[in-house]
Amino acid sequence: MANHQEISSFIWNVCDDVLRGLFKQHEYGDVILPFVVLRRLDCVLEPQKDKAHELYNQYIGQIEDPSPIIQNHIGLDFFNHSQYDLSRLTPNSLKLNFQNYLNGYSKNVHEIIENFQMDKLVDKLLKNNRLYLLISKFKEIDLHPNVVNNHTMGQIFEELLRKFSEMSNETSGEHYTPRDVVKLLVALVFSENKEDLEGEGKIRSIFDPCCGTGGMLTIGKDWILENINPDIDIRLFGQELNPQTYSICKSDMLITGQNPSNIHLGSSLSEDQLQGKTFDYMITNPPFGVSWKSEQEFVESEAQNPQGRFAVGTPRSSDGSLLFLQHMISKMESKGSRIGVVFNGSPLFTGDAGSGESEIRKWIIENDWLEAIIALPDQLFFNTGISTYIWIVTNKKKKDRKGKVQLINATDFSHTMKKSLGSKRKYITDSQRDELIQTYLAFKESDVSKIYPNEFFGFTKVTIEQPLVDEAGNPVLDKKTKLPKVDGSLRDFERVPLSTDVDTYFESEVKPHLPTAWMDRSKDKIGYEINFTKYFYKYKPLRSLKEITTDLIKLEEESDGLFQLIMEKQQ
Repeated sequence: MANHQEISSFIWNVCDDVLRGLFKQHEYGDVILPFVVLRRLDCVLEPQKDKAHELYNQYIGQIEDPSPIIQNHIGLDFFNHSQYDLSRLTPNSLKLNFQNYLNGYSKNVHEIIENFQMDKLVDKLLKNNRLYLLISKFKEIDLHPNVVNNHTMGQIFEELLRKFSEMSNETSGEHYTPRDVVKLLVALVFSENKEDLEGEGKIRSIFDPCCGTGGMLTIGKDWILENINPDIDIRLFGQELNPQTYSICKSDMLITGQNPSNIHLGSSLSEDQLQGKTFDYMITNPPFGVSWKSEQEFVESEAQNPQGRFAVGTPRSSDGSLLFLQHMISKMESKGSRIGVVFNGSPLFTGDAGSGESEIRKWIIENDWLEAIIALPDQLFFNTGISTYIWIVTNKKKKDRKGKVQLINATDFSHTMKKSLGSKRKYITDSQRDELIQTYLAFKESDVSKIYPNEFFGFTKVTIEQPLVDEAGNPVLDKKTKLPKVDGSLRDFERVPLSTDVDTYFESEVKPHLPTAWMDRSKDKIGYEINFTKYFYKYKPLRSLKEITTDLIKLEEESDGLFQLIMEKQQ
């Protein structure tokens, strides 16, 4: 089996050998990635290449579309009826023959090629006599799935995307998620629901609304087949905004026997291509902290619809993370679905009571959909060192989990990498992942696992008013109501936990300090937030004065010795 790093390095060297000086570095990916896909398709088709060409010529004049006959004969869902492929092209009549080769692909591949938008790039290669040089380089590598399996191919695409993204100052995290994070995510989503995935004749669906190159979908499917049920029929669905990564994902689905028509192009928020469909499982890593201003008009319009995906509220336009979660919740099966999503810290606590973010959290928690949140180590991602969290959301909790949320602090579950990859300096080992899964499945409290009732995260935001007073310090009364006028400059707010009686709290915590204050209960707002750090905070006793003094004396002694050494060298 070929090593993904060796192939990635080979392809990377092709960029230097062929593209340097002709294309800017940030354009390398636009040229190279389509040729990687074409070469992999060619390798799959090679054994039946001549047969497809022969059948096409035999039937093209007799029937309108010979595609079904060709696909049936060669046993594949796609084909190329041209006499050419990358290994059969020569420098002679290259422009004409290369176009003939591209045109020979079946319709389901044509869309993939079109979204790579290769025309201008190929013209530039031809004009500068680089096209055949590039093709000849790709002839040297065998990308057949028997040589480079789907998992390895995914790693190759991701490694190339990471490098291309770094050169173009893009965020590679928008394209894919590190494998160690994905493996933990899918294990959390599927391990709690084994009984649903076991048995004969089962068909289950997995959906990713930000599917990128499809790595998360593929790893999810493979995890179920390897750990739960090798005979289950897993059907993959996805939507992707970026045309390039969409094409990679679609080609991979085609090659591995999945239905490529289940993968859709466009924004999941404003161009939902899977309206009305529901899924058994949903997994995704939406882009962190990305603005949705370009889609604001559509999203806010749908938010006005009581039946719309965003009716409960919308987050601030600078971060659309919670919109993706609402989108997935709208696609939950009534019989039960499970969702796993990677977020940064913002969705946990951003927004006060009454804000869009708080209302979304309130909606999720009060419906008893939030099952668990796992705090991950920092420096796990390629494009950012920030702390991240996995949310597990389901509308079918097991009996012992009902009404409760499990929080797992996995911030120390990592090893340092020998060599950093961008911002990624840490990774989660297989044994650490297994330990976290066991902690999750055990559903017991420990140093790293806390379990709270749903209402623990809620609070009532109460408005505290104080009277306007005159120079003598007496309350100024309203002439009509005869009640004290409110001094707006002294208005304050208290957050009262839902488990605490508001009146009791006011009498014990506010009244002794502000005897003339009162509550305006008409302005009460219920809010929800999750303060992860607070729940796992461990008090560290302050060092004694003696310890500090000892250290200072030692430091002074060391510095004196250093000063003496410097003086000796100068003499």
